Amino acid sequence: MTTATSAAGRDERLRETTWLRRLFSRPELGSVAGFVLVLLFFAVVAGDSGMFSALGIINFLEVSAQLGIIAVAAAMLMIGGEFDLSVGSMIGFAGIVVALPAVEWGWPLWLCILLAFGVALLVGLVNGTIVMRTGLPSFIVTLGGLFILRGLTLGLTRLLTGRTQIPGLRDVMAGDPLAPLFAGKVGQGLMQWLADMGWIAARADGTPLAQGIPMSIVWWLVLTALATWVLLRTRLGNWIFACGGDPNAARNVGVPVARVKTGLFMFTAVAATIFALVQTLSVGSADVLRGQLKEFEAIIASVIGGCLLTGGYGSAIGATFGALIFGTVQMGIFYTGVNTDWFKVFLGVMMLVAVLFNNYVRRKATEAR
Repeated sequence: MTTATSAAGRDERLRETTWLRRLFSRPELGSVAGFVLVLLFFAVVAGDSGMFSALGIINFLEVSAQLGIIAVAAAMLMIGGEFDLSVGSMIGFAGIVVALPAVEWGWPLWLCILLAFGVALLVGLVNGTIVMRTGLPSFIVTLGGLFILRGLTLGLTRLLTGRTQIPGLRDVMAGDPLAPLFAGKVGQGLMQWLADMGWIAARADGTPLAQGIPMSIVWWLVLTALATWVLLRTRLGNWIFACGGDPNAARNVGVPVARVKTGLFMFTAVAATIFALVQTLSVGSADVLRGQLKEFEAIIASVIGGCLLTGGYGSAIGATFGALIFGTVQMGIFYTGVNTDWFKVFLGVMMLVAVLFNNYVRRKATEAR
């Protein structure tokens, strides 16, 4: 009786899948596995080098976070079926937009920060509008944006200052209400307590070597959580996947494809500006060369994280783990004393391996359906 009732209650149109098939359907599987392998490797070869001390962990998390901020936005744009190659140039341009009026003209720093975000929204809007109105590949449009922004950054800075760097930001940061959001640290009390308990290393005066968690890590975690919530729990997330999977079909069912993709371009430019503010305010200066090649690193991190180059598939969590792999390997090479020139070789190999693995996972996920 119970068996018959159970069989009658089961919808024959639904097919049960095993946990293994569900696992293979997750786009971030490869990056999570890769991160675990990287951790195990460096735990063996660099376990006694200080890499896994509190300070060492914060160091590789901070490196990962700066890339992760733009990788999460790049992943969402790739899921939506587009690319933005102007991200790196936007980082350099945003830094100059903040530093130039603040240092040279005496504007309040908070106003310069708001100006940088306004410019970023405008740049993203222009990129998205051109791609949507003309039908040109976003690769071409944003490649043009890469050169335009880099040229504006270099030309305007030299024209107005005669230099390629703008130092002196630390002098205008004191008392600014927005500066601590990008250059500050959180958790100082927790770190001091851990040092007092003897659980983390401290100096002779009792001050912990790791004095807090940089705001770059906070921004990274917040953006990852926000992007994951949008992709998995909102209508907008469904629209993003639909736009990347089949934009024509998405339009036919009422998805505002142009608005969604333009919004993603704007989000990418805003993420690049957050990266620029974290970097510029932390070191106290702006440089026209900042952000070079970061657009490619963000795309590689997204691909390692499970995003397909064809769009419609991927996750923000995967991009976060892709950035974690970057940061862990980069700092791991430093701690082990290996020549850092080999880091680029690693990036290229990881890119190829990730593409092959993601194609395999995608095929298995399709078979599971």
